[in-house]
Order: sequence, then C-alpha cells, then structure tokens
Amino acid sequence: MTAYDSPALSCSAETAHNPDDTPWHAGRPSLILDLDGTLIREHEPIEGAADLLHAFRGRYVIVSNNSTHTARQMARRLRGMGLPVRARDLVLAGEQMVRYLCASHAGARILMRATPALKRQAAAHGCRLVQRDADVVALALDKAFDYAALAAMAHELARGAKLVVSNIDRTHPGPGGRIVPETGTLLQAVTACTGNRPWHVCGKPEPTMFHEGLRRLGSPQAATLVIGDNPDTDAAGAARAGLRYVLLGAGPQAMAATPAQLLARDCPARTGPPGA
Repeated sequence: MTAYDSPALSCSAETAHNPDDTPWHAGRPSLILDLDGTLIREHEPIEGAADLLHAFRGRYVIVSNNSTHTARQMARRLRGMGLPVRARDLVLAGEQMVRYLCASHAGARILMRATPALKRQAAAHGCRLVQRDADVVALALDKAFDYAALAAMAHELARGAKLVVSNIDRTHPGPGGRIVPETGTLLQAVTACTGNRPWHVCGKPEPTMFHEGLRRLGSPQAATLVIGDNPDTDAAGAARAGLRYVLLGAGPQAMAATPAQLLARDCPARTGPPGA
C-alpha cells in the first residue's frame, strides 16, 4: 500500500486560503528535496524520509546548502542511515562553490576556509589555494574556524579580495531540537569585522542550485516540486526559480511536520514568496 492509499489528513491552516487545492503529489512530479531539517537531522533520518525517496525513486534530486561534504561522502553517509541516495542525486553548496571558483575565478589566488575534503576537491579541480595575498576569500562551513581565521580573512578583504560564500544559513536543525551553527554564522562574524558583503553566494536561496537540480532531473519547472523546511532558503529560492514548494517542520508555514505526514496528506503546493 502506498502512502496515497491512506486516508488524507487535514492540512495546516496556512494552506487553507490557497485557491489551488490540487494535491502536492498530483501528476507525480519530480522532486527537488532539501536535506537538513527535511530528510535528516544531523546523523538521524526524519520519519518517512526513506519512504518518500522510495516513492519517488528516479524522480528526485537533493539540493542542499551542505558545505562540509563532497557528494560521494554525503551519499555514503546517507546510505548508512538507510536512505537510498547516490552521489549524482546530490547538489551541494560546497561543491557548487568549488565549481563557481573554477569557472569564474580561474587562476585567482584563493584563501579558502572550508573542510579538508572541500579544500582537496578545490585543489584537484585546479583552484590555486593560498594563505596570503588572495584575490578571493571563499567561506564554507568550517568547524575549525577561530580568531586567527577571522583575522586572516579580514586582512585579505581589507586588501580588496572578493568574498565568495557557499551559503548564508545561520543554523540548521539537529536532533532533539538542537541548533547547529552554519556558514551564515561565520559570515556574520566576517561582515561585523570588515563590513564586506558577499560578492557571490552559491547556495540557496539563489536560483542557481535549483537550476542545476532541474538540469539533473531533466524536468521542466511545471512538473517539479520543491520540498524543504526553511522559508528563507527553500521557499524563497523555489519562488525565485519559478517552482512550486511545500514546507515541512514546526514553523507556521509548514504543511506537515515530517515526510511521513506529508505522504499521508493531500495538501496543495504553494507558489510565490513565502508569507505572501
């Protein structure tokens, strides 16, 4: 029995005013899925995540602002949680930042604050990583970020280096309601110190990540749905990319708390900016 054979549960009050009451799953859309807060909380899968992936096997891609892992690392981690995800199913902000640097700043001297895995990938793709006299400062989530790192970045930005950021999320949800600091928190320290705003942001809510998701799916906008948990990145980014979306979680705009609840509901997808 599929989730759609179960009796439909009521949707949240936030969706009651939506004039289009077509169920979110009508027409069997392709899915662009968020990861943290939608499918997993750190090392734990969220209820119904595996069922959602199985129900849409071959018709989903995960577009995540994760900037610590490569796609190979993340796919291996997710399979260890029982989620059937391949590396080619993942569009990650950290890897997209590496691709952007290679394409738009070829030959530039780059000071990168990121995980060792992301630095190795950048070097393997031809990025010229340096510790000083940088043309570009690239920031991803770096759990070793400290005062010395902040001082080094501030110095290079004061010299005129451009600031490139993988993503601007301040946090993402962890198990048991725990708050996990994200790249945006590090970015706030940098901007408080230097006043520099990012020259380029690679991750959501910028539409580039969603466009890459559509390319990998081979799916048109009208036949694709975004499922996420963050109004500021998932919903806002979907709206910018011209995509319908559904939000999960405990927020006032969420249609369901978990993928399991969503699979049992006939809520309509939303369009336009969140809160509009």
